[in-house]
Amino acid sequence: MITKEQVEHIASLAKLKFSDEEIDKFTNKFSDIVKYIEKLDEVNTAEVEPTYQVYEYNQRFREDIVKEGLTREEVLQNTLEKQYGYFKLFNILD
Repeated sequence: MITKEQVEHIASLAKLKFSDEEIDKFTNKFSDIVKYIEKLDEVNTAEVEPTYQVYEYNQRFREDIVKEGLTREEVLQNTLEKQYGYFKLFNILD
């Protein structure tokens, strides 16, 4: 059971403010969620294999073919600023 004080505490940790009506509404909803989760503990899953993926997904791989890459000039041709053959970036630290 979730208490109104717990909801208020969580709201204060998140620096959120709610009306008394909203706190009551959240308290009821959170309590319902906790009750539902507690019901899941009643399910016997001893013979159930763990599910790692809900549908079969086969990773498609492309052939690993070595190709010629772009030249440095091609890579840098659209940059606004370059220096010493590299991208020149803005300073983010002084």
